[in-house]
Amino acid sequence: MENYLPILVFALFSIVFLVVTLVAARLFRPGGALFKGASATINDDPYECGNPAETFAHDHRFSIRYYLIAVLFVVFDVETIFLFPWAVQFDRLGIFGFVEMIVFLVILIVGYVYAWQRGALNWA
Repeated sequence: MENYLPILVFALFSIVFLVVTLVAARLFRPGGALFKGASATINDDPYECGNPAETFAHDHRFSIRYYLIAVLFVVFDVETIFLFPWAVQFDRLGIFGFVEMIVFLVILIVGYVYAWQRGALNWA
């Protein structure tokens, strides 16, 4: 039982921290128990980095190309995650592991060429 004592202490501290944080947020929020006269409508205004917003977000649309670049980044980032363990264990995997990784890379290259031909990488 004494082996579990540090885990129990950690769990208790975590629960106490969680409860204290939630109670403090409830007390100090606008319109909370400590600020009865404060209006909660100030939460409706956008606010970032200490400066009030000059325009609203719906006035500025982001291009869908940012989304496409982000998806391509995630795909090739995951490729790197799969490529690293293969490179570390290359000697033990033999020819079967080599062929599997070549097939994996070919599939990703075909996807990259497809995205390139569809214009996902063109900003003009």
